[in-house]
Amino acid sequence: MSITPSEQNTLSLSQALSQAINKRADFLQQAADQQTDCFRLFHGTVEGCNGLNIDRYGNAWLIQSFHQSLTESELSELTAQLNQVAELAVIYNDRSNKNSRVLNTLANDLQEFATSEQQMQENGIKFTSKLRHEGQDPLLFLDMRIGREYVAANSEGKTVLNLFSYTCGIGTAAAVGGAKRVVNVDFSSFALAAGRKNAALNQAEDVCEFIQSDAFPALRQLAGLKVGGRRNQRLPAYPKLAATQFDLVFLDPPRYAKSPFGIVDLINDYQSLFKPALLTTKAGGTIVCCNNVAKVDREAWFNSLVRCVEKQGRKVTERTWLDCHQDFPSFDGNHPLKIVALQLS
Repeated sequence: MSITPSEQNTLSLSQALSQAINKRADFLQQAADQQTDCFRLFHGTVEGCNGLNIDRYGNAWLIQSFHQSLTESELSELTAQLNQVAELAVIYNDRSNKNSRVLNTLANDLQEFATSEQQMQENGIKFTSKLRHEGQDPLLFLDMRIGREYVAANSEGKTVLNLFSYTCGIGTAAAVGGAKRVVNVDFSSFALAAGRKNAALNQAEDVCEFIQSDAFPALRQLAGLKVGGRRNQRLPAYPKLAATQFDLVFLDPPRYAKSPFGIVDLINDYQSLFKPALLTTKAGGTIVCCNNVAKVDREAWFNSLVRCVEKQGRKVTERTWLDCHQDFPSFDGNHPLKIVALQLS
């Protein structure tokens, strides 16, 4: 069972981590058997220390605090416990400021390690890793493992569109799973550069394509719709794309973002992205939709997706919910990250 909010106040940090490690005994063995060395060891919000996460990324433990800085004694104690699981480099990123930027410095050898490219693997698929870089988050979102597994298992011989691709973990998994064409779309050149490295690590360069573009013009062109923008916004240049449909579409937008082409808003307007995305999905194909906002009700969100599909004269013929693995527990079984695969007629 997960630790309740009231129990969080009675557990020491050391006790909370020990409980989390003990609960993951079977998971840790399974991860080793499945060639996976990137996962969450401690999910503090649920397991006893709100705002503290501990992850494994290949040859390192990454400790991140988002609400309160760790003391030197706390960090030393955690390091000793982590070494009992596996003796790896321990990187601490203090992100307790409001902007979530890393505040603390590291010893020279750890700083060099944290800012250099490393490798990790998930189910035998190789990914590049860098624990400190020009962005804020590590180069692979670990809670999306279930999504990468689904795509790898359902991409053989298919064409795949990966939207808001970040470092192309989904696209790489699709390529390893046998996709014949993978199109990754993201606005960040930095993220796509990491995506290219991920493809190269898995000998998937010939299958993967990388398009640096705002998602709105890319999606609308692929859907055969006119590209528009927000009122009184001058539209910047964007890559020109032909209308194309795909066997599998993966839609994983951020919570909120503005651009001259539109507003991404997962609470109030998921449909502005979902409608063109479903138009790029072939009949008989599958669209995988993600929503990472905790306050969005799972069933209400799902029902809104179905209504949008039906307004386009199509039907959801099958749905598959993809639940996060046990290294990302939740209080009540309703994880903030909701992922559903919809097969469309």
